Amino acid sequence: MLMTFDEASKRINNGELLHIAGTEELIKKLPKGKWIGGSTEYFMAKEGGTVSDDRLFVTVFPYADFSIKSYGAEDISKVALDAFDNGFSIAIIPFDSAVHTTYAEKAPGFEDMFIKNVAGWIAGLNLGKAGQTPVAVNGQTGEAHADKAAVLHIGVPEGKAVTIGVINIFTQDEESPVIEFAEDGFSAVKCLINGEERVFADYIAENDIDTKLPLVGDYSGNGVNVSFKSVENGVVNLYAPVFTGIKYKMAKAVSNYAEEFNNHLADFRDAQSVFSCNCILNFLYGELEGKSIELFRGPITFGEIAYQLVNQTLVYVSVL
Repeated sequence: MLMTFDEASKRINNGELLHIAGTEELIKKLPKGKWIGGSTEYFMAKEGGTVSDDRLFVTVFPYADFSIKSYGAEDISKVALDAFDNGFSIAIIPFDSAVHTTYAEKAPGFEDMFIKNVAGWIAGLNLGKAGQTPVAVNGQTGEAHADKAAVLHIGVPEGKAVTIGVINIFTQDEESPVIEFAEDGFSAVKCLINGEERVFADYIAENDIDTKLPLVGDYSGNGVNVSFKSVENGVVNLYAPVFTGIKYKMAKAVSNYAEEFNNHLADFRDAQSVFSCNCILNFLYGELEGKSIELFRGPITFGEIAYQLVNQTLVYVSVL
């Protein structure tokens, strides 16, 4: 729920276990306690999609077993190993940091990943304001990191089951050629289009590709989105890495982004989430400002974590 700085501080001082999202300035000033935080000014709140620099989104967790740790690029590989056997972890990673790159490119190979439940988000900033730095905060130590992840590991009571869900409105367009890449990374110059080497930026321009739609990779039948960030000087920049050995296609076009997103949400009306986050591109392209998503409230993010990094999705955690 959205709170003032004083309301959030009171919750911390009362000893509650919290996840907090807000501006870099506000979360750096919060008192120490049992919480982690990340920077964003975009939220899905009770009153709908909201942009605010004077309020914080606070998620309260009613669990006794927890640990809070910070991880750099050198030890983020331990994140699943440190997680509770029966529980979930919420990771907040600063955008465009070394740990962001390492997690995005290597998380699928981390030990115990996909065995433990790891969710979370990429901390960001207000797209219309200069001079901001994405940060993740370890509330126990009070340290705000631009180059480390803050992770809250939570254990849930015996008999409870944790599920990490992903709501993705996109599927591969079967009319799209197969797109493959010779190198892993957040940017690409060349690619293979149905086996023929091409300059990716030229292919996008020549075919009038709508870059509001993501690439969708085929991971053993599961679609994983990779969103376009920009096309500059012949380089295609992405919000998540592409990988060699994965067959991508462009996403199937949606006639009405906001309507399609809300139609997908209707399928999850019985979900009971204890945490959720939603992509900034869904917020922008789906025109979600002022529109309420009743079941899924939380930060609007610069990338979502459902074990690995994903884009243009809504990620949630349920405990039943």
